[in-house]
Formats: sequence, C-alpha cells, structure tokens
Amino acid sequence: MPLFSKCPATSSSQGEFHRSARSLVFASGIAAFGTPLFAVTASAQSPTNIFAPAATPAHSIFGLSMLVLSVTFAIFLIVGGLLLYALIRYRHRPTDSEHEPAQIYGSNQIELSWTVIPILIVVMLFLSTTRVILRTEAIPKPDNTMDVTVIGHQFWWEYRYPKLGIVTANELHIPISDKTSPKPTYLTMSSTDVSHSFWVPRLAGKMDVIPNRVNTMWMDPTEPGLYLGQCAQYCGTQHAKMLLRVYAQSPEDFEAWVKQQQKPAQHEFPGNPAATEGQTVFMHNACINCHTVSGSAATGRFGPDLSHLASRDTFASGAVKNTPENLRKWIDNPDSMKPGSLMPPMHLNEHDLNVITAYLTELH
Repeated sequence: MPLFSKCPATSSSQGEFHRSARSLVFASGIAAFGTPLFAVTASAQSPTNIFAPAATPAHSIFGLSMLVLSVTFAIFLIVGGLLLYALIRYRHRPTDSEHEPAQIYGSNQIELSWTVIPILIVVMLFLSTTRVILRTEAIPKPDNTMDVTVIGHQFWWEYRYPKLGIVTANELHIPISDKTSPKPTYLTMSSTDVSHSFWVPRLAGKMDVIPNRVNTMWMDPTEPGLYLGQCAQYCGTQHAKMLLRVYAQSPEDFEAWVKQQQKPAQHEFPGNPAATEGQTVFMHNACINCHTVSGSAATGRFGPDLSHLASRDTFASGAVKNTPENLRKWIDNPDSMKPGSLMPPMHLNEHDLNVITAYLTELH
C-alpha cells in the first residue's frame, strides 16, 4: 500500500496524512498477529482508520474485515496450539531409545479434515464478501441523492456537481446523511489519462477510476468532519501525493458552500491594485490554456478550475497548504514542491510572480 513519501516542510496536510497512515499500518500489523481489539483501540484517532467506519459502505467493509480477522486468528491459535503441543508432547527425552519409532503412513480422517474444513472456510468467506458487495453496489439508487462526477487526472481530482453547476478540484464537499431521512452521495467516476483508485477508508472501499469506463460508488457519512484518503492505484511519479480530502458538512454548511461556489469568479478588486494587475498578467500568459476562471478568457481544462481557488484549504491535490507563500512558490516552480508535477515552471519575473499570486489569493 503506497502510503508514504517524503513531504515538503510546507505540506502540513500531507504530513497529517502520513502520520495517520503510519497509525493505520501499525494497528493493522497488531491485528494480524491476533489482537484486533487492541488494534481498533490503538488507531481509533486516525482519520484514515478502517476500524472507525463513518458511512454505511465502510461499516459493511468493517464487519467483513473483523470476520476475516476473527477466522484467521482462530486458525492461527489452532495451528499454533497444535504445533506447540507436538513440540512438547513428542520432544526428545533421555529415556527414548535411539531406534526410530513406529511410523504411521496416511490418515483418511486427517486428510479429509484438512481438505474439507479449508473449503468450507473459503466458501463462507466468499459468500460473506459477495453479500457485502451486493449490499454496497447493487442497491437501488434513491431519488434524493447528491450526484458528483469524479474525474481522475495525473495527479489531482476534478469534481463536478451537475445538478448544482459547480466545478472544483481536490476537495470534495458533500452533505451528511440523516439516519431518519438518508441522502447518500453518489460518485460517477472516470479517468482522463491512466488508472487511478478512489479510496477514503472511513467512508467506503476502493473503486478504480479507469479511462473509457464509468464506475460508481456511494457514501453517506452521518457525522460532519474531514475524511482523508489517497489514490490507491499507482498512477505515476506523484501517485503518493494524489491525496483525497472529503468534507462532510451539515446541510446548512453545505448550502453555504454551494452558494459561495455558484458565485461567478471575482473580476474586480477595489483597493488591491496588485490583484488587478495580476489578473491582466494571468490572462496574457499560458495559464489560460490549462486553467479555467469562470467569466474570463481562461477556459483551459487540463489543470484544476481556479475560479474559487482561495476558498480551498490546500492545493496540489491536498499535498500543500493553501497560503500565499506556498502558492507563490508553486507558481514559480511546481516541481520544487511536488516532483513530477505535470504543471511546467512559468519562469515569471519577480514582479509578475507577486501580482499573479495577489490575484489568485482573491479568488474566493
């Protein structure tokens, strides 16, 4: 599981994810050695913890995981116990003769048991897994769902809300689902380049995001909060920094976010001449070939939509905290913060770099 990579000092969100991932791996290792209860407790605070499900699909996967852990733990105890018994019961003793003891060849009962029992276990796990798959993928889609189109790029995520007319990047905002009146979020996913995989452990399982194919998944968190995830399919140099951030919000907070995102991008900056000049510089550079700023000449689709860039907590697919200093450094040379980034360095002079940064920080 490619969870770790070196992160720049400015990347607090990436560091947070890596610390969480180490907790998850530590907890999973303990569980594999037969103490799943302690594993759950040890990693309870991890935002990427599969042992703390926060949505219906994740709860189903958690139940299946605990079943598999319990079965494998029981097998471990039985096999280990029999091995320990054999080592003690049939160890060499001083009173043993030097002649080889009588040998017994073949046992129909033993051979039948070690054939039939594993088959039954495999069939049971197969049926349990099938039930979870059908429960999470084959259920009818309700009419009141929140629909989001997810598009994977190297190395960032594009989110489109077709019913709301919103396009954003890297930070997915969804409403929480009330248990009395469920409102799940359905994700329709595809890729523009290579295979990716959408994985937010506390909300749902992994779903591949593949070119020329549409896959779907859903989630219905009941508690507001930030849920972290990761692209789980190796997709190139910056796979480890293609992070996921899902903001589950109360209906009121989500509605406020929707209204803010539906506003046209800001094009007038009274009292900030640097931002006004930066807008002009931006529109006369190659930036407009890759990025969109609604209501302007910038209509590029290769890179993230920047219409409301300043409203996001992070950029570079969640790898870098969104501050003016980090944004300036990113515009100057993205490769210095995210080696392998497909955005080329702009080679702007100091003045143009400063005014474009001032412009982008005004796009709320």
